[in-house]
Parts: sequence; structure tokens; C-alpha cells
Amino acid sequence: MSAAYRSLTIGLLAIITLTAFEAMAVATAMPVVAQELHGQASYGLAFSMFLTASLLATVIAGIWCDVRGPTPSLGAGLALMVAGLVLSGVADTFWLFTTGRAIAGLGGGFLIVAVYVIIGQAYPQQVQPVIFGWLAAAWVVPSLIGPYVAGLLAQYLSWRLVFYGVAPIVLLAVLVIWPSVRHLGAPEEPTMDRRLGKQQAVRGLVLAGGVFLAQWALYQAVQTPEAGTAAALYAVAGVGTVLALLALPGLMPAGTLRLKRGLPSVVATRGFINLAFFGAEAFIPLMLVASHGISPATAGLALTSGAVGWSIGSFVQARVRTDRHWLLVIGSGVLAAAMGLMSLLTNPEAPFWLLILVWGIAGFSMGMALSTTSVMILKMSAPAERGRNSASLQLADQLGGVVGTAGAGSLFALLRNPDNPADTGVYVVIWLALAVFAAAAMYTGWRSAEQDPLAANRKEFRKV
Repeated sequence: MSAAYRSLTIGLLAIITLTAFEAMAVATAMPVVAQELHGQASYGLAFSMFLTASLLATVIAGIWCDVRGPTPSLGAGLALMVAGLVLSGVADTFWLFTTGRAIAGLGGGFLIVAVYVIIGQAYPQQVQPVIFGWLAAAWVVPSLIGPYVAGLLAQYLSWRLVFYGVAPIVLLAVLVIWPSVRHLGAPEEPTMDRRLGKQQAVRGLVLAGGVFLAQWALYQAVQTPEAGTAAALYAVAGVGTVLALLALPGLMPAGTLRLKRGLPSVVATRGFINLAFFGAEAFIPLMLVASHGISPATAGLALTSGAVGWSIGSFVQARVRTDRHWLLVIGSGVLAAAMGLMSLLTNPEAPFWLLILVWGIAGFSMGMALSTTSVMILKMSAPAERGRNSASLQLADQLGGVVGTAGAGSLFALLRNPDNPADTGVYVVIWLALAVFAAAAMYTGWRSAEQDPLAANRKEFRKV
């Protein structure tokens, strides 16, 4: 690899390492945060609000990158992430904490789209699968030490140190990445005009607003004892859902909601697997701490196993020589099976090492499938459309995560037993519900092939 590619790759690895530390540390500390700030009933909001804000930022970042290049989006994302981390660290109420998470989510949305566009502009197509594999590997060190360190800080010192400690890493990432990317501009032939940009921004705002309204109302409804009030809140959640569904088609490749073959099904697959995986991952530390009596630091090992498996899966996909859609089908199927096994491991008597193994397998399936969708979306996109299509992929990421964590959180708020936090029945329901969406990703993964493989085989058979 040349010196120019080497410095850029180091910068990108620094950015992803930052994101990994933030994600792994926050997820591990959340059981302690929720307990101290009295936010157990709204536990899932800390995750879904982060992702909801990312929805809006992802849409804006896609437009911004197509018009101005990735550098402005990258700088804005890093600044917002620092601000959100600091606000969450000083929060004295759970709602202020979730506000900080939302600001950090805006930063994450700007950041990740910029990274994808940088890869699409700066690296040859044949090198891109390797780069995605290395970016996944950047999760390894944070995954190995991040959850354990965050658990120790939350358990013995203060969970606030988790957020204060991550913020300086953002500033370090700025110094590393900026010299390598500041020269990158917009595509030579940008296709995004101002009118279309404004339309996309409005759709993004409506989508984010609808998703926020739906999840807020749903959380309030499941905690409201009065039937009339609950019914009104469910109606508000329905309005938010309708708004989101009306805005979504204009932000996704045509045919995504119809699961059209090719690029639209790649995006749909990304949404389904994120829904299943991140909806489950958000509640694994809580289940282990509250129901299994495991310390936060030890509970973080489950997240470590998933992240390590993810990295291995990403490396495997870069070296497999087969039609890419098969990796999506296999990865989604393995994820669905892992979710089913997780429902059997909610019993506190289940071996902890077995849960770690199963979640590591789930992470492997995600690494293989997610990196494959990233490669496929760049391959199927014209140079001037990489920003918008990368934004659509990240939008599917965030929307899947929002629906997964908000849906799992609503089930948790509705079915949990406040008098018996050790009750594990609610987790069985959550894992099985999420397994359905992982299974749905097998179908969309099959349809991600631009031509029906079975139809091609039948045609060849007739020739014989």
C-alpha cells in the first residue's frame, strides 16, 4: 500500500476505533446509568434516541457529501459527537442523558456517511472490500478492552467517566484524519440540485420526527395505567408511524419497500439484520446484570465476543470467492439461529460461556453480511450517487436499530416485572421476536442478486 493510502487508512481506522469505543463503552455502562438516573422503564430510549437523531443526520450528510464532498460532514460529525458525550456525562436526569445521546447520534450520522464516501472516492474498487475488513478489525481492541474497562469504571468509580474518557479520543481522531481528507471535494459530476436537496432534507426531518413521535408515544403508552390516555398515546404513535412511512420511500432507492431485486434489497437486508442484532445487543448487559447477577464488567464480555466475531466475519467476506448475495443469505440465517438459541439461554442457570459463544457467532454473521452490503452498494452505485446510496444504507442501519431497540424496549416496558427484576420471560419474547426479522433478511438477501440465480440455472438447464 502506498504512503498516501497508508496515512488515509490510519486516519479512517482512528475514526472507527473512536466509534467502537463509544458504542461498546456506552452499552456496557447502561445498566448502571439506568439504575442511578431511574430510567429502567425507558431503558431502550438511550439507544433508540441516538439512532433516531442519526436518521436525520444521515439524510443531510448524504446530500452534503454529494454537493460539497465528505470533509464538512466529517468535521461536523466529530464536533457533535464530543458535545453529546459531554452532555451525557454531566446529566442528572435520564431525559437529559438521552438528549446527550441524541446529539451524539447526530454526530454519528454525519460521521459514518463521510467515511463511506471517502472510501468510495479514495480507494480503487478492488481494494474496497479489504478496507472494509480492516475497518471492522478496528473494533477488535475497543471490543476487547472497552466493555471491561467501562464496566469497571461504572462498577467501582463512576459511569460518567465512560463518557468523559471517550470525548478526547474524538479530538485525537480529528488530528489524524484531517490532513488526509481535506483535499477531497464533491464528485466531478454531482447530480444533486438545490431543490432536490431541500426535498430530501424535509423528508429526513419528517422521518426523524415521525420515528421520534412514534417511539416516545409508545413508551408512554405502555407505562400508562389509564386506558383512555393509553389509547390516545397509541393513536399518536400511529400518526408518527404513518409520517415515517410517507417520508421513507423518497429517501431510499426506488423499490426498497417493495423488496425489489438488486440494490433495493441490499438496503432492505441491511435494515433487517441491524434491527435484529442491535435490538438484542442493547438488552444483553441488562439481562446479565439484572437477571443473572453478573457484574457490569463481566457482562461486557458478551459484547466483546460479538464484536470479535464481527471482525472475523468481515475478514472472511473479503476472502470468499462466491456470489455476494449468498453471504447475505447465509449470514442472515446464522443470525436467526443465534437469536433462537439466545432465547434458550435466558435461564440464569445457563452457562455464561455458552452465551458468549452464541453471541460471538451472531457477531460473525453480522460482520460477514454487513460488510458485504457495503461492498455491494458501492459496486452498484455510479460515482456521483455514492453519497446518496451510502446515506440510504446508513439510513437503513439507523432505522433498523431504532425499530429494533425501540420495539424491544417497548416489549420490555410492557412485559417486565418491576417487583422481580430477575424474571427472564421478557427476554425470551424479545429474542424470538427479533429472530423473525433476521429470518426475513434471508429472503431479501436472496433478492439482492441483480438477476435471479435459480432462473439463470433453469435457463442453462433447458439449453442442455
